[in-house]
Amino acid sequence: MEIMEEDRLIAFIDYANSILWNNNEETNGAGWSWIASRILKSCISYSSGVTSAILLSDLSQAWNEQNRSGGVKEQPDLISELKRKHRRLKLPNTVSIDSIYEKKFLSLTSVIEAVILDAFLLPATNIYMLTLGDLWSSNTIHLYLHRRFYNLAHPSNGILTKGRQIFLTGCYLRTAAGGVNRARLLPTEYLVMLLDEDQDDDAILLAAQFCSDSLSSVSLDAVNRGVSYSLYARIECIGAIEVQGRYASLQKKQITLVDNDGVRLKFLLWGEQVVLANLFSVGSMLALDRPYVASFMDSSHEGREEICLEYGSETQLYLVPLIQHEERVFVPSTQNRSQASRVNGSDPTQGLRVSQVTLPCDSRGSIDFSRYPFRSYVTDIRDKMTGISLYGTIRNIFREESDTETIFSLKIEDTTGAVWAKLHFVGSWSLGRVGLGHTVYISGMTCSRTKQKILELSWLENDSGTSFINISGLPAILNSSCLHKLSRLSDLLISTTFTHVCQVWLDQIDQVNTRFSHVSCGQLIEEAPDGGFRCDFCDCSCNMETSRTFHLKITLADESTKVLAWCTGQTATELLQISPDEFDGLPEEEQIMYPSCLQHDRFTVMIVNCSTQSSDEQISDTVAWEVTCAMKCDW
Repeated sequence: MEIMEEDRLIAFIDYANSILWNNNEETNGAGWSWIASRILKSCISYSSGVTSAILLSDLSQAWNEQNRSGGVKEQPDLISELKRKHRRLKLPNTVSIDSIYEKKFLSLTSVIEAVILDAFLLPATNIYMLTLGDLWSSNTIHLYLHRRFYNLAHPSNGILTKGRQIFLTGCYLRTAAGGVNRARLLPTEYLVMLLDEDQDDDAILLAAQFCSDSLSSVSLDAVNRGVSYSLYARIECIGAIEVQGRYASLQKKQITLVDNDGVRLKFLLWGEQVVLANLFSVGSMLALDRPYVASFMDSSHEGREEICLEYGSETQLYLVPLIQHEERVFVPSTQNRSQASRVNGSDPTQGLRVSQVTLPCDSRGSIDFSRYPFRSYVTDIRDKMTGISLYGTIRNIFREESDTETIFSLKIEDTTGAVWAKLHFVGSWSLGRVGLGHTVYISGMTCSRTKQKILELSWLENDSGTSFINISGLPAILNSSCLHKLSRLSDLLISTTFTHVCQVWLDQIDQVNTRFSHVSCGQLIEEAPDGGFRCDFCDCSCNMETSRTFHLKITLADESTKVLAWCTGQTATELLQISPDEFDGLPEEEQIMYPSCLQHDRFTVMIVNCSTQSSDEQISDTVAWEVTCAMKCDW
């Protein structure tokens, strides 16, 4: 089935996708969702408008930074050999050594995936120094080794020697006099050593040190008698950062480990230690030597006390990273033919040449579509898909009943069908105003089957790679001719599934009300008899989170027809050119007269069909149109 797309923004994303693929000689180009996310981030940054040149320049710069391959200097043979064997994905926060020198900056949350090129004592001291390289850089950098690792750097029996790969984070950068090339990394406690089970020395280390203890053998009584443990388990889940303490000042991160017997234990990181989780990935094997054993109250099991592991002062961590498996995925007929032919480097007139692409998958068979080179449609969604991105229209949204979680169900529709997605929030709704008919872009979703065998999408607010952008509320779309196609108001009755951009004048302001809205979700709320406020959308009281806003009913006109619409929030303020508080302060006579002085003012607006009717039904005379964004203009 061929997809006909009327959306100029989608057309530009596809165009940028083809440009990036044609300019990239590597087999793994940028995914469609990565390109869409970067373009939309630029739109958020440049609300006053963008040009094709600005967007393509930002895109090219972001791609080059992400895929920096190093300078012209030749890499050591050791790194070249490791590069040939490299089969794992970069960790999300990974930075290259070259980029550290270029930017002269290193964030504490950045990850360095390094290879030890040399380990030595500074002359006349007992201070260990490591010379580090990485797979993507031509430069090297020195690290002052933290003293908790000194026993592992001994030349005769240590493993922190030439050729060992390590992950480190929480690093401070020190630049000495004499130029940036004198930069050093100060000691960090957050270092993990990589092991390779196919290497004899590493396999012997794992068998000798980590196979005698199991998670089920961990006991507080034994710890009190002086017993220490060396444990080996798979990382099953990496939780979001939790905030605890009287003043919400203590951070906690919970990592679930499972061994070969199916026994699970929590590995907890506290305070500054939470950056360690940046070095882990679900599915990797973690070896913990001498972890601190403690107990904690597990709220998910009615406050029952559970044994847990922590990163103590004597703990050493080793990691066997998950080897990235790949699977070939057939490209469905929904994909754009000319786009596919561009990616394949063939003649577009010869039709679809790309029949399948190779994507990474995990040990449970879930395929990661974050690098999929084409746009995904609802009809393409299958079980065990991760990294899904969808661009479509909201047809329904409501909060799920739950005492423990904040979950909203959202029905999103595109030109191929509709699907339900569950949005999981850490606290309350945090996406601003989103309503029926709005066009949204959602990335980082996973798909699974419910007990009723129905496909369902899931989106977690703080997961890596997730985003939610309301296209219908982006001022940059209005201000950028390369991202919108002007419609006439008469076109709205023909195509009701898109966000339309129209040039109109205010024919009449039918109704002006000032109301209160819930700040976090932008929904209108009513004042209760007791003077309090409750948001029906969020299903919570919101007395301290309200703001005064407009609710307008307006008649828009252009040369083709007239349309009755409504709006609220910043859009209504833009149309009335006065704030709600200022309007409330006007005398009653001026409030009555004020709308008449605005008639025939001209605007560029974004309009959506907020009717609950399906797109193929007749639009009734009710107010079925919402103006989601407006900009005063002269035309």
